[in-house]
Amino acid sequence: MKPGLMWLACLLAGVLLTDTRAGWQVGVAKADITPTEPVPLAGYSGAARMHVRTDHPIWLKALAIRPDDGPLAVLVTADLVGLSTRMVERIVRDAAARGVSRAGLVLNSSHNHSCPVTEDVLWLYYEFTAEQTAACERYTERVYSQYDAVIAGAIADLGPAELSFGQGLAGVAVNRRRARGPGTRQFGGQVDQDVPVIVARSGDKLRAVVFGYSCHTTALGGLSVNGDYAGFAQLELEERYPEAVALFVQNCGGDANPLPRIRGNDPGADAAALALAANYGRILAEAVSQTLTAPLRPLPATLSLAMGGTKLALEPGLPLEELRERVPQMSGLPKRAFNHFIRQYETEGGLPGEVEYPIQVWRFGPELTFIALTGETVVDYSLQLKARYGWESTWVCGYNNDLLSYIPSRRVLREGGYEGITGMYEYGHRAPYTDDVEQRILTEVDRLIRGPAPPSGGGAGGQ
Repeated sequence: MKPGLMWLACLLAGVLLTDTRAGWQVGVAKADITPTEPVPLAGYSGAARMHVRTDHPIWLKALAIRPDDGPLAVLVTADLVGLSTRMVERIVRDAAARGVSRAGLVLNSSHNHSCPVTEDVLWLYYEFTAEQTAACERYTERVYSQYDAVIAGAIADLGPAELSFGQGLAGVAVNRRRARGPGTRQFGGQVDQDVPVIVARSGDKLRAVVFGYSCHTTALGGLSVNGDYAGFAQLELEERYPEAVALFVQNCGGDANPLPRIRGNDPGADAAALALAANYGRILAEAVSQTLTAPLRPLPATLSLAMGGTKLALEPGLPLEELRERVPQMSGLPKRAFNHFIRQYETEGGLPGEVEYPIQVWRFGPELTFIALTGETVVDYSLQLKARYGWESTWVCGYNNDLLSYIPSRRVLREGGYEGITGMYEYGHRAPYTDDVEQRILTEVDRLIRGPAPPSGGGAGGQ
């Protein structure tokens, strides 16, 4: 080989070697958000459910990731029922002060129904005394501080690591729309039993296990604080892998429940329900453990962050006169919702006709596309997006950002029922979404995914 060509070959080899050595920086942290005083529990409407015991702690957990020459991204998972727009705005503002872009911050909630009420999440649900409201406010301030602490902790923990991805299967979820008794069995029985898993390792040390599932965390409904089946799964995994932090991501479980369930007010029913929830958690943890023993796909150290959104249109609401006529015959949550609509007429001149819908996409090169949708997303979104972009390389999760409503597919809208029609009032929306709700979301996801490709070996952070 001529000397000039030899020099060029060595130079190219050095460039390739440098690119190959580029890797991940990964950090993890967890923060205890178990209440320290009696506080109302979230998730079910009506009079306050004051917690009487704690079965196990509940947590915020954060995974910070950054390619050596790419953007910072932080995933925060929470054993909470959800967040409100007000909560998201404050958490985002605090994270921005720590260098986390909006596109690089995914806030996922397990939709746990055995956690305390926070801020104005599901605010139409509850009937509280002044003392109960004050307890919720104190707890909410603690949660805010822990969000800031856990994000800061994960960033401070950044260190060299490898990321890999795989998928398992579990069988806990049942489509709840067809399991509600007479008149519902004709509804679709769609479920998503995939258990996607991201693993972070530093050498031989397992640092983090991020896993998802599409199912409501409603195995329990009593008066105790815990993380439901998702909390039990995390406890099991952290017992099996003591060096790792286990983070649960709620996927598209808007129309799925863990079934069977046990309900009752006597101690025997309560103990049986707790045992059943723990068993569901062990099943999910076993699915993750089996995935870890199989070959996992390394994720290249390239990350592209994108954030966008669309507007979801609502059908027309009831006229002001009809609302006023109905309210005297109503009580509870429906009455609070209708009074809310009346106030909107009186203060805003009408009922809002659209809902802002944020969407985030993280792309780990061609190996994994992580799609973060907002709200109580039904299973069709996960199944359709994985069919469109790759069953083995696509992770779709719901319950991110604010808990703005159920997000029905076109199928669910046409079937009717709670997730598509009647559940809208409790979220403060005037009517169901229009028939194009699904298409609006899928179109925006497609736009984000097919956006500018990231630079070679790195990625650009969206705002």
